[in-house]
Amino acid sequence: MTRLIDLTYPIDPAFRDTVPIPEMAAIVGPSVQWVTHTGRGRDMMMEFFGCTPDDLPGSEGMAGEVLNDFGTHCGTHVDAPWHSGSVSGGAPARTISDIELSELLVPGMVLDVRERARPGQAIPVDALKSALAATGRAIEPGDAVLIRTGQEAYPISDLRYFNYPGMSGAGTRFLADQGAKILGTDAIGWDRPIPVMAAAFRETGDPREIWDGHYAIRDKEAFIVQQLDNLAALPLSGFTVGFFPIKLIGTSAAPARVVAFLDD
Repeated sequence: MTRLIDLTYPIDPAFRDTVPIPEMAAIVGPSVQWVTHTGRGRDMMMEFFGCTPDDLPGSEGMAGEVLNDFGTHCGTHVDAPWHSGSVSGGAPARTISDIELSELLVPGMVLDVRERARPGQAIPVDALKSALAATGRAIEPGDAVLIRTGQEAYPISDLRYFNYPGMSGAGTRFLADQGAKILGTDAIGWDRPIPVMAAAFRETGDPREIWDGHYAIRDKEAFIVQQLDNLAALPLSGFTVGFFPIKLIGTSAAPARVVAFLDD
């Protein structure tokens, strides 16, 4: 029997009111125009059919929603290579609609780096190697590698949720060079937080401090998945995971439902 584990972080319009960094509103939830049963939804039914409220069951019309300010990187989402630049792996970078579903249903493993992960800092490559050894197997070409940093400890209303441990260019290249095609994290971002990278660049002048985890995808193609949830429910290996992004044409990313499949 196959058991399904939902790894998708909820997208809740209410998050916009609780997020401690207002600039992040569009990536935590959309604003919503609500079409209600006894409001606009009922008016629409009356306009469509020329009926009265008495003609409708319970005098109710349809319900619906119009989403506004809803970014393609909202919630749990898959980044296409196009997000990191126009070239990836020496070829034109692919958008989200260029990726086949067969590439997004793959064996997975969890790298539990919580003991070595530090807020706002890059996860050391040595920590990735140790966590990989703990899974009991090597990365195979096409695998999904899911990084558990421990961000499940914080709600989205907590500022600590946004000071997450991130991946460096070196760490990203290490996983991609091992064959990983999908790189996931329970953090809201793959790289270190932008303010941390910006401060490092101002201090050192080193351009390698700029978004180095994402820019590593320019060297070797991979798909980055951010804001995963519920990684604690998974074994370290021995499962299949599917990443199912909305089929948006030509975009750099899309919100996704991410599901792990475990054979009991």
